[in-house]
Amino acid sequence: MGLLSQLEVDYDLDIVEDFISHYGVMCEIMEPLIIGLGNKDEYENNIRELFRIFHNLKSAAGFLKLDPIIKLATLSEDIAEEARIIEGPATDEFIDWLLLVSDQFAKYKEDIENDAEHFTVLNPLIIKVPIHLQRHED
Repeated sequence: MGLLSQLEVDYDLDIVEDFISHYGVMCEIMEPLIIGLGNKDEYENNIRELFRIFHNLKSAAGFLKLDPIIKLATLSEDIAEEARIIEGPATDEFIDWLLLVSDQFAKYKEDIENDAEHFTVLNPLIIKVPIHLQRHED
């Protein structure tokens, strides 16, 4: 039984459909927000919105007991929390890391939609969390 089939067995169909719909929307808006972190004027709003997305993903995935999504969302939320205290703009390293995270969330979404047996293995580069989050402009 695949991921989607299992969710449909364990939870009300409306809950599963709402999760997939909202998860898809969050995946779509993530990348433009991440790219915008390179702009000092957009940084504060974008990092706040990314933090909110990661928090919501963690909560929704927690309800459905989707452990890989919970773990990635928790890590992402923690890093976004740290990034909220800096003024920006973000370093290329931080932006690239967040893009890897965004890609991983998209793969998880495809796994669910395609009723895959298991979630895609986590990209090992995600474990290498960036050290410097803020770009220092001269």
